[in-house]
Amino acid sequence: MIKRTEGVPEPTTIPRHVAIIMDGNGRWAQKRGLPRISGHKAGVETVRSAVEQSVRAGVQVLTLFAFSSENWRRPPKEVSLLMDLFMIALDREVRRLKRNDVRLRIIGDYTGFSDKLQSRIAEAQKSTCDCTGLTLQIAANYGGRWDLVQAARRLSEKVGSGLIRPEQITEESISSELSTAGVPDPDLFIRTGGEQRLSNFLLWQSAYAEFHFTDVLWPDFDAKEFDKALESFVNRQRRFGRTSEQTKLEDGS
Repeated sequence: MIKRTEGVPEPTTIPRHVAIIMDGNGRWAQKRGLPRISGHKAGVETVRSAVEQSVRAGVQVLTLFAFSSENWRRPPKEVSLLMDLFMIALDREVRRLKRNDVRLRIIGDYTGFSDKLQSRIAEAQKSTCDCTGLTLQIAANYGGRWDLVQAARRLSEKVGSGLIRPEQITEESISSELSTAGVPDPDLFIRTGGEQRLSNFLLWQSAYAEFHFTDVLWPDFDAKEFDKALESFVNRQRRFGRTSEQTKLEDGS
């Protein structure tokens, strides 16, 4: 395992689950007179850094928004290059993930990808399935509304087959049918690149997440910026509908 670095908050104060919209790759490249794909390649290096920083800090789950269901609208050449980059990243990073006890999960409707890429995804997930450290979730061809729709369909099938009654559908049963089933909801939601919107990412799961927006473009989101986001989380009071006084009493502070 990668060792914890000094200055990182203790495990009791850090978020269990960090979700990140990795925005700004294209703009990073354009500012340097480079093709957009160069920004995406630089972004892959930042992904590695974010994984390492999460392991050091003791984060349990890191979810990265890599390719949204809306990203198919981008120029076909860019989409094709992104698929190639995804394939290359899987080939290069799986051994590193396994060596550092990181379990990889791909969430989203990746049946829309090529057979070759789907096969590579399956191999990568199988290779790291026994890892017990950080869970790295890559959201690929993912949309929050898609996630809710597919959960609703599964529950409706259970109702139709008589396995459950409509009144037995609860928040817990919906969560259990989402692509993120089995992991805690995000505690900290980070978006780089200066935009301040959810962009259809983890809509249900982020109901009580703390948000951290930064103007820093994703390829420049280094360990120092990651620590800033963690520190912003540590300094917030999470009330979950309670008053400040109740929270202090229940937390023993």
